[in-house]
Amino acid sequence: MIDLRSDTITKPSAKMLDLMLNAKVGDDVYGEDPTVKKLESFIANYFGMEQAMFFPSGTMANQTAIKLHTNPGDQVIAHEYSHVYNYEGGGASFNSGVSFKLLKGEKGFFSSDQISDAINPKAFYHAPLSKLVCLENTTNKGGGACWNVSDFDEINSVCKKNNLGIHMDGARIWNSIVAKKDDPELYGIYFDTMSVCLSKGLGCPIGSVLLGKKKYMDKALRIRKILGGGMRQSGYLAAAGLFALENNISRLSEDHFRAKEIASKFLDKSFVKKINDVETNIIIIELNEGVSKKTIIDYFSKNDVVFDWYSMGPKKIRIVTHLDYSETDHKYLLKIVDKL
Repeated sequence: MIDLRSDTITKPSAKMLDLMLNAKVGDDVYGEDPTVKKLESFIANYFGMEQAMFFPSGTMANQTAIKLHTNPGDQVIAHEYSHVYNYEGGGASFNSGVSFKLLKGEKGFFSSDQISDAINPKAFYHAPLSKLVCLENTTNKGGGACWNVSDFDEINSVCKKNNLGIHMDGARIWNSIVAKKDDPELYGIYFDTMSVCLSKGLGCPIGSVLLGKKKYMDKALRIRKILGGGMRQSGYLAAAGLFALENNISRLSEDHFRAKEIASKFLDKSFVKKINDVETNIIIIELNEGVSKKTIIDYFSKNDVVFDWYSMGPKKIRIVTHLDYSETDHKYLLKIVDKL
């Protein structure tokens, strides 16, 4: 079975498992796990951030960040495609009691001017207080699109001028860094907090990291505890992250290349209305009106191939290349698409 539903379906390699099983561990709830500390220090330095904290999931890291920046009744400014709004179970309202003001824009992007226009005047007490701006890189519903780092400067300026926090959901930030060849330390300049995922694209079985300025991260430990994110001998998991960061970032370019080849094979198919410009490892195919998605699902299922059929909506299909998608798999899939 070729599974291209997500880059989260990968399994640890033998070398990663060996490092995990031989990790030095302690009780991280007491702050005594040396491997967790090593991972947190590595990632904080990598992005030029003051502190980092290991989390079980990206959703918990994002939800902690939202709670750090807001009070109940406040408002978060984000894109209508954003993961924090669409795919975190309504957690922002449940955990932090905040609402969203959603922005539109191609591929999940928005401008500093849109942020300025979205900020509620403090004197107008009928409206919620605008407190936080959330960005996402790469943009999942935007088809793995990458922000231009040059846009962050203007967005950061607007946020600081209006006393707004600024958070980056960097679940697939590694893909953007490889595709755009950006300096990771720039993120430490432009963002107050940032989450990065170790199980999307990098091959880890679990784990995300929340990074930020010390004034925020000092409070993050308590919030992680409240949300149930304290882990004991979590160095076994952190070891997987260290292996991935040292071995699996540069190879993401292979995933990007294969995604572009897959997209090119679908372009001339009669059932395809539109395909996103593929920058990284995500392909989103929009179907023409009247096309039966079930027919397409049945064809690929018979050929032992599965895509993400549903998360993008009734007329879209998402395909995500990843570490466990081999060259043999790739050649087979291209032939199957040719025959469709």
